[in-house]
Amino acid sequence: MTALTYAAALDEAMADAMRADDRVFLMATNPAARLRSEFGADRVREMPIAESAMTGMAIGAAASGLRPILHFSAVNFSFVAFDQMVNQAARIRYMFGGQREFPIVFRARYLNGTRSAAQHSQTGYAYYAHAGGIKLVVPSGAADAAVLFGAAIRDPNPVMIFEPDRLHPLVDDESVPPAGPAELGRALISRPGADVTVAAIGYMVKEALRAADALAEEGISAEVIDLRTVAPLDLPTIAESTSRTGRLVVVDESMPMCSIASEVITAVVESPDVFARLSAPPLRITTTPTPVPYSPPLEDYVLPGAAHIIDGVRRVVGSDVR
Repeated sequence: MTALTYAAALDEAMADAMRADDRVFLMATNPAARLRSEFGADRVREMPIAESAMTGMAIGAAASGLRPILHFSAVNFSFVAFDQMVNQAARIRYMFGGQREFPIVFRARYLNGTRSAAQHSQTGYAYYAHAGGIKLVVPSGAADAAVLFGAAIRDPNPVMIFEPDRLHPLVDDESVPPAGPAELGRALISRPGADVTVAAIGYMVKEALRAADALAEEGISAEVIDLRTVAPLDLPTIAESTSRTGRLVVVDESMPMCSIASEVITAVVESPDVFARLSAPPLRITTTPTPVPYSPPLEDYVLPGAAHIIDGVRRVVGSDVR
């Protein structure tokens, strides 16, 4: 069987969900022609560029017993629908007292690292994490993207999948760990280690694994955790790993203020048991707090990568490697 790219794996997972359940349908501004050919125009709906209207339609469809998939072309386009996302999708099951399910899957790419300039180069997941009520997923590989999509489409609540555009054309190779559990809110230890825990999100998992290979040559054993779901976070896995290694580095392509990296570190230091086992202060490695430049050298400078992770781990570990 031919290995699928990240983008193709998600499209095939959507098709599998539509074959398994007639209630599942797709709304997108540019849906794949093969999906429209297989399922028809009623279930693969080509939409105008009107994200707020599309989101309202998805909420209404979910309230009517359907299971919509809404594919935003990019995460920044979802901001046009922010009121619908935050005040309706994220709140509506609570407003109904939990008596009705609202199963919606939102898909959105973020284009960091693709020379797409400031408006398209923002991850977006920290905004929605603050809203509450929407589960947030950031797959780091093709196989895991398909697994997490399957978990998302089965969930009775809204789920948003954030897709690093740099991963879209890539096929999983031997450097990509096997898919994690088919369960939202579960992290995956992608590489075991003893000296430092490196928790990473999305494309940063690939960079963290590259950094771990280089650090191993220096005698530093880095444990890499793929967070997979950023809301809810798998805090027990993070706490267990950090308690063992005594050190924590969190890698996040978002800006540092109110980021997922900040939340992970806060949760760790608020735990008396984990805090007591820390050998060094935890460290965030994030995008520089500035709009992402269009200039390739400047974009490479502001976005985190393997070199930033290596430098951060060296600072956290210092010379005290046991």
